[in-house]
Amino acid sequence: MKDKVVLITGGTGSFGKHCVRMILEHHDPEKVIVFSRDELKQYEMQQQFSGDKARRIRYFIGDVRDKERLHRAFSGVDIIIHAAAIKQVTAAEYNPFEAVKTNIIGAQNIINAAIDQRVKKVIALSTDKAANPINLYGATKLCSDKLFVAGNSYSSKENTVFSVVRYGNVMGSRGSVVPFFLERMKSGILPVTDPRMTRFCITLEQAVSFVMGILDTMSGGEIYVPKLPSIKITDLAEAVCPLCRVKTVGIRPGEKLHEVMIPRDEARMAHEYEDHYVINPEFSFYSRRCRSAAGKKLPDGFEYNSETNVWFLGVEEIREMVTGLVSDL
Repeated sequence: MKDKVVLITGGTGSFGKHCVRMILEHHDPEKVIVFSRDELKQYEMQQQFSGDKARRIRYFIGDVRDKERLHRAFSGVDIIIHAAAIKQVTAAEYNPFEAVKTNIIGAQNIINAAIDQRVKKVIALSTDKAANPINLYGATKLCSDKLFVAGNSYSSKENTVFSVVRYGNVMGSRGSVVPFFLERMKSGILPVTDPRMTRFCITLEQAVSFVMGILDTMSGGEIYVPKLPSIKITDLAEAVCPLCRVKTVGIRPGEKLHEVMIPRDEARMAHEYEDHYVINPEFSFYSRRCRSAAGKKLPDGFEYNSETNVWFLGVEEIREMVTGLVSDL
């Protein structure tokens, strides 16, 4: 990213802010553009940077639903990291078309504007909920993933390449379960949807570092999936507050007991590497432009599932992770 112009949609969110900080601390970009629709969050973010870092940041008010604004914002941009989304499962269930307009139509707007403005690389953030989705949020992100992968089919003349990153729950991010548990621990009772529930987990720093690494390797069309540990929701509750009583409240609309990041049908197109998997597209453009398929083919019937994952964190490991994220513990 040296001397490059990087734009982050949803740049004032948990991932966006951490991404901006890491880019400025570890890379040497010409500038970083924060694109988001909340001017208050942009103002608050401006107070967190000073000196040379502040001089390299630009703030654009805009919405991914507004293709004309995207077209203007993408002028002169080299790299786009697309993190903007309506991601709360319950909110998406209750406001379905709002999620469609942001997560699907917004994705198509980004693809068209990036091609028109000759952006070199676009990485779109996805979610484990996009694999075999049962809720609207997951369904919109699955559709978004398909759009970004297929976007490579009609960007060849302009040389814009699109790839996707799919990962699990970000520990400590805004709206995640850790801040929720910290708030509820004051009452002495932690609500747990189902004691059997498992989830993949990743920290913000790990998520940003993984995205940064993909910029060096992406050919366009891949869905990248990091190898992550699983956690049991009951172990997380014990790690956050061992003295609290756990109360089972039932699964919310659109929730799964266990998350899948690579379903069996997608595993047929996937390769395994040391610390991640890559799901390759079946479009003809990929065989012409991909650098290699050096990874190991996955066996028949493979599924990357948070319940059957071989890597689980214990209570003490979870507590150590949470303590590093939240100063209150």
